[in-house]
Amino acid sequence: MANTALQRPSGLDTAPLLTSLAELLRAWLPRQRWFAGKGRPVTDLTLLSTTELYPGCLHLLVRTEHLGPPAHAGTATPVAEDCYQLLLGVREVLPPRLAHAFIGRASAGPLADLTVYDAFHDPKAAGLLLERLRRSGNAGPLRFERDPRFTVPPGLTPRLLDAEQSNSSLVYGDAFILKVFRRVQPGINPDLEVPRALARQGCTRVPAPAAWFHTSEPQEATLGVLQPYLRDAADGWTLALESLGSRKDFTGEAYELGRATAEVHLALATAFPLDSPSPYRNKALADAMHERLDAAVRSVPELRPHAAGLRSAFDALAALDSALRPAQRIHGDLHLGQVLRAGQRWSVIDFEGEPARPISERRRVQSPVRDVAGMLRSFDYAARSRQPWRPEWAERCREAFCAGYAVAADWDPREEPELLRAYETDRAVYEVLYEARHRPDWLPVPMAAVGRLADHP
Repeated sequence: MANTALQRPSGLDTAPLLTSLAELLRAWLPRQRWFAGKGRPVTDLTLLSTTELYPGCLHLLVRTEHLGPPAHAGTATPVAEDCYQLLLGVREVLPPRLAHAFIGRASAGPLADLTVYDAFHDPKAAGLLLERLRRSGNAGPLRFERDPRFTVPPGLTPRLLDAEQSNSSLVYGDAFILKVFRRVQPGINPDLEVPRALARQGCTRVPAPAAWFHTSEPQEATLGVLQPYLRDAADGWTLALESLGSRKDFTGEAYELGRATAEVHLALATAFPLDSPSPYRNKALADAMHERLDAAVRSVPELRPHAAGLRSAFDALAALDSALRPAQRIHGDLHLGQVLRAGQRWSVIDFEGEPARPISERRRVQSPVRDVAGMLRSFDYAARSRQPWRPEWAERCREAFCAGYAVAADWDPREEPELLRAYETDRAVYEVLYEARHRPDWLPVPMAAVGRLADHP
């Protein structure tokens, strides 16, 4: 298994501190929404980096090991390794307003008899983070940087959003939002790299980073990004469900979203190097899709009756003797929850990609058709999530999105039907696996798409 966690523990007095924290974190971490090994106990825990931001506030990078799911039936359970970013507060007595942030009371070590809590919930700690970002500079191995074109006022009131899954987000005065990457991997995070590059291209569809922080120890890694907060915006998923609930047309919004997506792709194609079209890429891409389907079929028996039909989509891709468009940097996880609409204008956010995948993989060039397929699946998801199911709503939105994309990009993703179908199929397989593991009640939603894609002539 490729190791994407940070290595080589560093920092002062980590062993005594771990004596205080190990038992508490072993119990607390598996209960967090952003912890990758949900439902599986932590088998080992190491402090990689320890920085005291102020007395009673510790910034930690923690490497954990936990048992992963068996690779397939009859195999040994592998050990999964991850690195997490924590901001811990330490007090003698926790005030009632922070009771929900309680982690535990240390029974040994230097923090014995003190209360430990998640300090991202503490306005004092959150305010300190903003001040560090406003001024730039260092705090031990932590590096705080900012874009001088932005003015970030002091004293903005922080609040922690509760809607995040893989990260934590702090909103400051409804003016800026700080995304804190909970699961940390070596290298620059695409959610910093891509928006910075797009800002240099003058692309206004993506909020530009105002400030960010990273660590130099034990390895270089991005820890958080501060961007303007679009306070009057609503995400595309919410707007789509409102349209379905009120039976209002959504094709105009879908058309404009297609145009916005194409504009971002055009800017990405200018900001980053392209990879020339190659028929060999089609075969390699199809092989990877086959492998993911094999793994999903082993885990989700409901997929087995459809496997042959799904494979036909990947076989059709592998049989192509040409690729129409070069590979480029893309969003990588585009869906209705990753776009915001303020007034009549769409913005695209969250370029992190799938946090479970290595950063090197998330930074690879790919076909922009993958992003298109992700959004088409999202329209179908929205329509299927409401009863009665309205397939005509999804189909109209899908067609409108592609039409808007074609106008802005000067090429139509529907001109590559084999590639589009293969990416949609691969996405639906991923959705089946996700829902089976995390939300079994939602499994019929992607399974309906699996049936449609498998029966495709």
